[in-house]
Amino acid sequence: MNARGLFITGTDTGVGKTWVGTQLARQLCALDVPVVPRKPVESGCELRDGELVPADGEAYYDAVDRRCSLTQITPYRLRHAISPQRAAQIEGVDTRLANLLTAAHASVDDADFLLVEGAGGFYSPLALDGLNADFAAALRLPVLLVAPDRLGVINHVLLSAEAIENRGLHVYAVVLNRLDPGDTLPPGMDNLADLQSLPCPVHRLDRNELLDPQHPLIQALVEQA
Repeated sequence: MNARGLFITGTDTGVGKTWVGTQLARQLCALDVPVVPRKPVESGCELRDGELVPADGEAYYDAVDRRCSLTQITPYRLRHAISPQRAAQIEGVDTRLANLLTAAHASVDDADFLLVEGAGGFYSPLALDGLNADFAAALRLPVLLVAPDRLGVINHVLLSAEAIENRGLHVYAVVLNRLDPGDTLPPGMDNLADLQSLPCPVHRLDRNELLDPQHPLIQALVEQA
């Protein structure tokens, strides 16, 4: 398994994978870690001046101070805001796993820290011929699992973590993301405490909380890189 990098997945779509991933990319870049972000395929892209523009890809592009091209980050862009697999079928784009893997590894040196984000949850359709799980298994990177910090997420985290491990992959850490810090949580709910039985670090972040360079997650990644 390639230890120099991470594959970022989620328990679902819309859980904040890109928000977490871009914060990691920004902090690693600021600490002079040669981080290379990749989101090889993105659906729901906006059409601007005749070109499809990937919002998530742009966020990574800005996070690393545009040190690599947006085309390198997200080469496969789809307009339909549905699963990349279905959008590619409709739009006639060849997003087979082999092509996504080639895109993820393009212009990546041995010294680089490869940060790859999928789309949707671990078992969500991604390529024309595979799921996020298949892509992650081919990349052989440790997996960062992002989940919303809300009622019911424990089941989703445990199922996703088991699925990741069943693919022979390592769950590097779980990030519980407070999507709306203003929401009132049920009295007594503490997903962070309840997930401490997992054999990996579990972190909680608020959506408006910026990661500090001294955050344990950042420090662990710096040591790994």
